[in-house]
Amino acid sequence: MKTILASQTMDIPEEVTVTVKAKFVKVEGPRGTLTRDFKHLSLDFQLTEGGRKLKVDAWFGSRRTMAAIRTAISHIQNLITGVTKGYRYKMRFVYAHFPINASITNSNTSIEIRNFLGEKRVRKVDMLEGVTVLRSEKVKDELILDGNDVELVSRSCALINQKCHVKNKDIRKFLDGIYVSEKGTVVTDEA
Repeated sequence: MKTILASQTMDIPEEVTVTVKAKFVKVEGPRGTLTRDFKHLSLDFQLTEGGRKLKVDAWFGSRRTMAAIRTAISHIQNLITGVTKGYRYKMRFVYAHFPINASITNSNTSIEIRNFLGEKRVRKVDMLEGVTVLRSEKVKDELILDGNDVELVSRSCALINQKCHVKNKDIRKFLDGIYVSEKGTVVTDEA
């Protein structure tokens, strides 16, 4: 069964400007600019109230298209959070015996992991575009990844995590690796 028209609106904060051109959404804020392409979705994007509200419409859509409306709004909300607050993921080193040694190179855009399970191999991970990696000053064995795009930050974390998989061992016993411990924003809300 098709619904004739389904639409949702979202508010755009004061410090953010959103431009829409042929399903190509561009969000500008204090931390920078992010863009996203929604050409694969059969939705209409309209700015109303002088660019203060964004309306997403689906004409004659199936259940799947109805679900895509909320998804598109969530993606744009993530872009807005990225350009206003930024995303910060924290990762912790977990090891039982051999301490994992990580050195950050290439002006905070890549990391080299050494001594994982006592192996001599050096694992090098390049961060995705716009993501920086730092060692935490306060906490031992912690990495901090910062960036504006939530997808790039989380994918960079995944790349680090996947480099440290234990091979040919019982993974219930060998829990060594680098895992995401906390997800948040760079600018914290004073609540």
